[in-house]
Amino acid sequence: MTIAIFLGSLLGAMALGVPIAFALLACGAALMWHMNMFDAQILAQNVIEGANSFPLLAVPFFMLAGEIMNAGGLSRRIVNFAMTLVGHVRGGLGYVGIMAAIIMAALSGSAVADAAALAALLLPMMNRAGYDKARSAGLLASASIIAPIIPPSIGFVVFGVAANVSISKLFLAGIAPGLMLGAALWFTWWWLVRKDKIQAAPRATRAEVLVALKDATFALVLPCIVVFGLKFGVFTPTEAAVVAAVYSLFISTVVYRELKIRQLYGLFEAAAKTTAVIMFLVAAAMVSAWMITVANLPAELVTLLKPLLDSPTLLMIAIMLLTMLVGTAMDMTPTILILTPVLMPLVKAAGIDPVYFGVLFMINNAIGLITPPVGTVLSTVAGVGKISMDEVTKGVWPFMVAQFAMMFLMVLFPQLVMAPARWLSG
Repeated sequence: MTIAIFLGSLLGAMALGVPIAFALLACGAALMWHMNMFDAQILAQNVIEGANSFPLLAVPFFMLAGEIMNAGGLSRRIVNFAMTLVGHVRGGLGYVGIMAAIIMAALSGSAVADAAALAALLLPMMNRAGYDKARSAGLLASASIIAPIIPPSIGFVVFGVAANVSISKLFLAGIAPGLMLGAALWFTWWWLVRKDKIQAAPRATRAEVLVALKDATFALVLPCIVVFGLKFGVFTPTEAAVVAAVYSLFISTVVYRELKIRQLYGLFEAAAKTTAVIMFLVAAAMVSAWMITVANLPAELVTLLKPLLDSPTLLMIAIMLLTMLVGTAMDMTPTILILTPVLMPLVKAAGIDPVYFGVLFMINNAIGLITPPVGTVLSTVAGVGKISMDEVTKGVWPFMVAQFAMMFLMVLFPQLVMAPARWLSG
């Protein structure tokens, strides 16, 4: 009955068009009412405690770093550098998009920020070169969702806080899987364009490559600083976010000089608005998470899925399928906040490594950003690239299938994730 109240109140509120944060509050209040322990003071206290977390300070700084990166010329220089390396091969602009997405993922941590930058910079170039419009948009959307996997990742920060898992370990464990997702896109793009007759750009000379590398050096150094600092304990993930924001600001205003002081207010405002949405979701989710624990819902779910506890692989497959289903109707952050407190007791009962689970769970939620009908990244690419949502959806399918296939390969072979994670952490 408790599970029915939880799902009924949450899904009912969402069906009525209530914003997800308020739906989470309504869900928590409904559970309190059902258990005869409704108290507005407890409700308010949990909302405040939900946002009162030091690691969550990383969110506004990573958002700000992403805004500065796009406005300050870092994204453009990364694209230019990738262009000199692979722009001359068949389908070269697609490979440029994948390379640029991987590098930019290590700068911003936001799929939406990367999608906006890639769509604005590369989609017009791909259209002029004669690439299939829908396929190009689908590739750029799929490449953008690598951002929540490769550190720094806003999604890992939210999951780490919700699941009480080391954010530094999650960051380091996400590097190899993020690169594998990029490899899956690379192979899929090669397969799709192998017979295209599009005229490739002329091969860049060694001098041009070196000039582009020199121009992009300051942008390329940031990921190295973040990974080095986390691996050797120089700073925490929260401090890494501050380093990323300050470094991006310094490079954009002092070195590249493309970002003017008068633009800063708009960037700070944009980062603050996005942060406010995420933080309110986290705060509201704390009410539901607390009530889920009090109502003993995880224990009921463990009992329900007890036959799968002896087979971690089958349990992971079941969880991945559930997350895929939820991801079609819900954005990444709400999905993390709603499912994490329910699923973590199952994961621990089955003896699954929480870091490994966190990486696979994040990959699934990231792919959810390009699954219709909700797909936030699809909407971003469609809006920025001035292309219909139907075309983007049509173009994204082969890449989305490739990324799901890679994810399930990691489910079947956990060492694909854990072996590089141990090496990086060691």
